[in-house]
Amino acid sequence: MGNEMEKEAEEKRTESCCHMKSTPREEAGLRQLKNRLSRMVGQLNGIGRMLDENRYCGEVLTQVAAVESALQAFGYLVLQEHMETCVVEEIRKGNTDVVEEAVELIKKLK
Repeated sequence: MGNEMEKEAEEKRTESCCHMKSTPREEAGLRQLKNRLSRMVGQLNGIGRMLDENRYCGEVLTQVAAVESALQAFGYLVLQEHMETCVVEEIRKGNTDVVEEAVELIKKLK
């Protein structure tokens, strides 16, 4: 029963927080994010080619680490944008539940 109540509370928080909304982004910022994402996709494809070529494990792992680092930086950029826009906007509206959502998002990016 307690678990069901927790799930219900989480669903209510999810409904009230801004990830259910769209985030208007400036064209330049959106282009930057998409470029970063495209580079990461290219790196992942490169890792696939390295596997096809039976490249040395250490070289593959180096590229995996590079993609992880790039993805982490990408996540932090999106988080910063989220904090500066969505979270601030929701707090100004009086929705302090968004802080809990932000904390959970930060934990996911660890």
